[in-house]
Amino acid sequence: MHEYTLYVYENCPYCQKVFRYMDKAGITIPLKNAREPEAEAELISIGGKRQVPCLVIDGMAMYESDDIIRYMKETF
Repeated sequence: MHEYTLYVYENCPYCQKVFRYMDKAGITIPLKNAREPEAEAELISIGGKRQVPCLVIDGMAMYESDDIIRYMKETF
């Protein structure tokens, strides 16, 4: 079983793209608002940058909405 967290900005169009896919596929994973200081610090600590969306899989960062969606299609 993998541990997932998705770091996002609520109004980011690329995050919205991932949200739409998750809704369509019925996927629910923990979300963190990267605009909150604690979540932003975690995001930078994990991946070295503040880019969103960022899907963290067992402590490893995955960026780019298309890559995240592809991973979700293959995994969930």
